[in-house]
Amino acid sequence: MSGSRKGSLLGALFWMILLSVLLSWWLPVLGPFIAGYVGGKKAGSVGRALLVCLLPALIVGGAAFLLVTVTTAYPGIGAVIGAVVAGTVGLAIVTGEFSLICGAIVGGALA
Repeated sequence: MSGSRKGSLLGALFWMILLSVLLSWWLPVLGPFIAGYVGGKKAGSVGRALLVCLLPALIVGGAAFLLVTVTTAYPGIGAVIGAVVAGTVGLAIVTGEFSLICGAIVGGALA
């Protein structure tokens, strides 16, 4: 085998989710860091590891934006409110998983 090997985004996502669920409840800060580290190693690079970490925030934020925009009577106002809601939801997810993101950066850098 020769050449560099790209990591697997799905494998990284699987390990981040599995280890977060298993470790976060009894190692509140270290558990997500370990999950991020392992996922970052599986992702293969810092950029890919951050993509895997931030993907849930982007998906949930996008869904919140669409939901708020569609359910308001005025689409223009709904889009503005939806953007605020989506940004808030995305920021809450990212700040809540700060140690996961730090672990992913370390794991991706060492991959």
